[in-house]
Amino acid sequence: MEHRQQDRTTTRTTTEVVDGVGPRLRALRAHRAVTLAALSEQTGISVSTLSRLEAGQRRPTLELLLPLARAYQVPLDDLVGAPPTGDPRVHMKPEVIGGRVVVPLTRRTGGVRSYKQLFQPHSPGGEPSLKTHEGYEWIYVLSGRLRLLLGEQDIDLGPGEVVEFDTHTPHWVGNVTDAVTEVLCLFGPQGERAHVRSRPTRERTPTP
Repeated sequence: MEHRQQDRTTTRTTTEVVDGVGPRLRALRAHRAVTLAALSEQTGISVSTLSRLEAGQRRPTLELLLPLARAYQVPLDDLVGAPPTGDPRVHMKPEVIGGRVVVPLTRRTGGVRSYKQLFQPHSPGGEPSLKTHEGYEWIYVLSGRLRLLLGEQDIDLGPGEVVEFDTHTPHWVGNVTDAVTEVLCLFGPQGERAHVRSRPTRERTPTP
């Protein structure tokens, strides 16, 4: 009896989630002020399919939702609006890459991604080897010191200093000190940049 009740609850919850996808997609598109035609061009999904999906006349599938999640730059769970399942906290799994401990800070499926990185002393080891790849990078040093070889430049960065560069430029980043270096990193895999804004200075009133 308990298993039957649980099955009915699961089926009802799943149905409610699926039925809520269309209105959620329509509201999200309206909030972003995006037309169906523009969204179709960005995702490769036809206008008629998008319209039917928003109206609840087309069942949402991964083949449809994944391109939409990338276009809106939101996690798939947020797009679907699935009910919470346990601990709501985001547990990011650190990775060790070339002497660095890399902790992802976002779950975005596209656009600029953010990381916290810990460079162990004298890492990576060996002679610096400059590399190039797609993207644009922004690094802020929290503590310690970081060495950046960027083209012909050899840059020493300390706490509070920021550097940004196109990763098509040959580069190498490392810690040549005896202490751990901690940094925040923003990385745009398609060359997206961090937009820094500041308030315009007020124009001075001319003295009569």
